[in-house]
Amino acid sequence: MTSLTVTSTGKSTLLRSFPVTITLENPADVAKFADVKAALAARFPRLYIERQKLTLKGDTKPLDDDAILAAAGVRGGDELVVKDLGPQVSWKTVFLTEYAGPLVIHPLLYHLPNVFYRGQVQHSQLQKYVYAMAVLHFAKRELETLFVHRFSHATMPLRNIFKNSFHYHILSGFFLAYPIYGPTYSANSPYIQGTLRASPPFLWSCAAIWLFAELSNLSTHLTLRNLRPPGTRKRAIPHGYGFGLISCPNYFFESVAWAAVAYMSGSWAAWLFWAASTVQMSIWAAKKQRAYKKEFGKDYPSKRKAIFPFIF
Repeated sequence: MTSLTVTSTGKSTLLRSFPVTITLENPADVAKFADVKAALAARFPRLYIERQKLTLKGDTKPLDDDAILAAAGVRGGDELVVKDLGPQVSWKTVFLTEYAGPLVIHPLLYHLPNVFYRGQVQHSQLQKYVYAMAVLHFAKRELETLFVHRFSHATMPLRNIFKNSFHYHILSGFFLAYPIYGPTYSANSPYIQGTLRASPPFLWSCAAIWLFAELSNLSTHLTLRNLRPPGTRKRAIPHGYGFGLISCPNYFFESVAWAAVAYMSGSWAAWLFWAASTVQMSIWAAKKQRAYKKEFGKDYPSKRKAIFPFIF
C-alpha cells in the first residue's frame, strides 16, 4: 500500500477540503498516477478524472497517467498537487458540434434565399459547386470524427467548445456562405456571365484539385489513426503518403482544398477564410512538429517542414 498527501492549487470550490491523504492498494513501484486520480474521483465525485491535473510539488508539468509513481521519484508519504481543470467535454463532442454549424448554415442560406436575400436567387453552376464542396467537406469531417479519429486526450475544457465553434459556425459558416450564395454570384450576375467562372472546364478543374486534396487529407488521417491502437495513447512517427516532406500533410491538403474553393469563386470571403484557416493550421503544425522532435529526437526526420514542403 502507498499513502500520499495531495494538496491543491487554484481557486476551485471543489478543492476546499484539500489537503487530503489517500491510500493506494499497490506499492509505489506498481501504482500509477491514474490510480491517484481514480482515488480522488472516488472520494470527490465531482472532481472526475478528466478534470484533474496532477503535478509534483514545485512543478507545473502534468504527470502522465500511465507513469509509475516510483519511476517519477514518488514514494509513500510524498506530496502531489492537483488542479481542477474545470468542466470538461469530449473531443468528439467538440468536433461534432463544430462541423454541425456549417452543415446547417450553408443549406439554410442556399435553399432559403427569400429569407436571407429578400428575393429568389437563380443559382449559377459556380454556386452549386461551392455548395456541394462545402457540404461534402464538413460531412466528411463529421464521419472522420465518428469513425476515423483516435484522440490522445479524452476531453478538453468545456469553454473551448464555444471558442472553437466560432471559427466554424461564423467564419466557415455564415461568413463564407452569405456572400457566395447571394445575387453577386448568381447565374444572371455580370460577375458570372461570360466569364471564366461560367466555364465548365474551369469549374471541373478546380473541383478536381479540391477532390484530390480532400482524398489526400483523408489518407493522412487514416495513416495517423493506424499509428494509435484502439484504447491507447501510443505515439509514433508517421510515414507514408504526404509525410515524406512535411509533418502535418493533413493541414496542407486542407489548405489546398480551401484554396481551390477560393480561387474558383474569387470571393474575398473565401480568400479571407482560407488565409485565417491556413495561419491557424500553420500554428498547429509548428506546435505538432516541435512535439515530434522533442519526443523522438534524432529519430525524427530532420528535413521535414511543418506544413508547406520546402518552405515552412
